[in-house]
Amino acid sequence: MDAGQVDTLLSAAALALLDELGPLASTDEAAGAVARLRKAGLPAELVAVVVSQARLRHRGIAKFGDSALDMLFTEHGLQQATRGDVAELHAARFRAAGFTSVADLGCGIGADALAFARAGLAVRALDRDEPTARLAGYNLRRFPTATASAGVAEETDLAGVDGVWLDPARRDGARRLADPDDWSPSLDFAFGLGRPTGVKLGPGIDRDLIPAGWEAQWVSADGETVELVVWSPGLARDGVARAALVLRGGTVHELTASADSPDAAPGPLREHLIEPDGAVIRARLIGDLARSLGAHMVDPTIAYLTADGPVSTPFGATFRVREVLPLDVKAIRRTIHDRGIGVLEIKKRGVDIDPSEFRKRLAPKGPESATLILTRVDGTRRAILAERLVTPTA
Repeated sequence: MDAGQVDTLLSAAALALLDELGPLASTDEAAGAVARLRKAGLPAELVAVVVSQARLRHRGIAKFGDSALDMLFTEHGLQQATRGDVAELHAARFRAAGFTSVADLGCGIGADALAFARAGLAVRALDRDEPTARLAGYNLRRFPTATASAGVAEETDLAGVDGVWLDPARRDGARRLADPDDWSPSLDFAFGLGRPTGVKLGPGIDRDLIPAGWEAQWVSADGETVELVVWSPGLARDGVARAALVLRGGTVHELTASADSPDAAPGPLREHLIEPDGAVIRARLIGDLARSLGAHMVDPTIAYLTADGPVSTPFGATFRVREVLPLDVKAIRRTIHDRGIGVLEIKKRGVDIDPSEFRKRLAPKGPESATLILTRVDGTRRAILAERLVTPTA
């Protein structure tokens, strides 16, 4: 969004029209709104900006709930913004440390800054892109101790600020994400501020970049691993170097450890198979999870666990094993056809297979449903026909 579009969006006429329209859920609704507003004689630019924003507000509900109806977005800003419930956890970390103020360097549309302000923190937010910073300022407008402005993180005066929050962006054209300079601001800058700092990163970033003595916390929300946050001394918890935080249905669950946990020993496939949550896998706490459940690994290189009894855990999904087959299309197709399986969830790990193409070859048909897990068991490629027993508990 350019400066002229932001000028239009922040006008009293546009804001009033946006509230009148409400969120627009579909392209058909958006097209109808455009036709209606243009017929009423409203300028094309005003209509385009407001209708686009109404569509973004609808999409924003998934991340921010009804709060999205009081916010403004850019396309990129909404994509990159921290979910509201996850941002609240970031804010709680600063509050638990006794901080009263935080600088958000690279605030985007202000998702984290908004959570900080709601938690009672004074917030100094800035973004390199001036139009985006102006939208962040609008989103923070109800909090007198929160400000947003355009600026460069590396040139910001942090005097009087208790802690710092950064969400570095990948530089255009960057390919080697193991290079700290491929981020803006650079990870060397983010990790070298010399004051309590939280840095939000993608969950798949090279682990070798995590500074020694910092806590690395992988976060998943409703089954999707959404981020890695590394917390510096002053915000890191004593004795915690690795953490897997799982949000399900608004409830928080967490595994923590002082280091990567040793994997559990592999053993025979039992009656039930457990798929650890992505945050647990990223944090390398699979072994700790296995031992807590009385489970073992199905293969020393595969992040599936197995146990005799059914397991209910917020840190993974459990399946009852119905049949173990060779990973052979003809054998699998014959089995699912014999069982009348038409609804087939396909999961794979440790095998080079495209599930969508594999499904076409199986041509499932019938009233029954099942999960097909394509993986290795004790070094051998197998297809496990299973029944999903336990949706991870809230």
